[in-house]
Amino acid sequence: MIEIRNLHKQFGEKVVIDDVSAVMEAGKANLIIGASGSGKTVFIKCLVGLFEPDGGEILYNGQNFTSMEDDQRKELRQQIGMLFQGSALFDSQTVEQNVMFPLDMFTRLSHSEKQKKVNEVLERVNLKDANKKFPAEISGGMKKRVGIARAIVLNPKYLFCDEPNSGLDPQTSLVIDKLIYEVTKEFNMTTVINTHDMNSVMEIGDHIIYMYQGIKEWEGSNKEIIYSKSQKLNDFIFASEFLKDVKAIRALEAEGKIQGNTPGLSK
Repeated sequence: MIEIRNLHKQFGEKVVIDDVSAVMEAGKANLIIGASGSGKTVFIKCLVGLFEPDGGEILYNGQNFTSMEDDQRKELRQQIGMLFQGSALFDSQTVEQNVMFPLDMFTRLSHSEKQKKVNEVLERVNLKDANKKFPAEISGGMKKRVGIARAIVLNPKYLFCDEPNSGLDPQTSLVIDKLIYEVTKEFNMTTVINTHDMNSVMEIGDHIIYMYQGIKEWEGSNKEIIYSKSQKLNDFIFASEFLKDVKAIRALEAEGKIQGNTPGLSK
């Protein structure tokens, strides 16, 4: 679990994060959404220590990250997995070498022990025959899966994903969403996802925070978001005419005026 208390961050006179509090629960997909410039990326970077907040506290399972010494932070970071927007694979290394990199950096395991763990996570992400391939030889979706394998190879307690579906087609995006959701549940990780993908919001959004101009404008689940009374959130989520129609149908269902489930939005 990650608890955020009254987080504040500004650059010069510009306030980017304004008194945001939230709890990211273990075993859940915690999504941060919002328009460009809403503060969600800065928020995530504060959580992992890339930016120092100007106020507030960040607690990892009760440990105050904001007041930790460097050696304590280094120890905690070994419990954090990161899935980067562009996968951030090393082009000159094979899939196997990319996944093994955190084990080389943070463990003293023998090569055979490392190899065993690499094979286990590659099999988990359905890439058991891709060990010797290079990033240039695999698809965008496969690169994302390699990124997930690398992020979970140290058995982290926390997983951060920055736009995991960026650059992927809708079908592959669903596969990646499902995989992230499954490993979150299997390993009981606290997963935090920064995303623009509304399919992700509807499919795996156990807990959603909507940021607007540095403020936490709305908080809830994917089951609640369809009925939100926040005009700012509705303008963001239901920008297309199709989604506006979906919201209207759900509202009628909630009032008991019609029956049934809207296709594609029920879990």
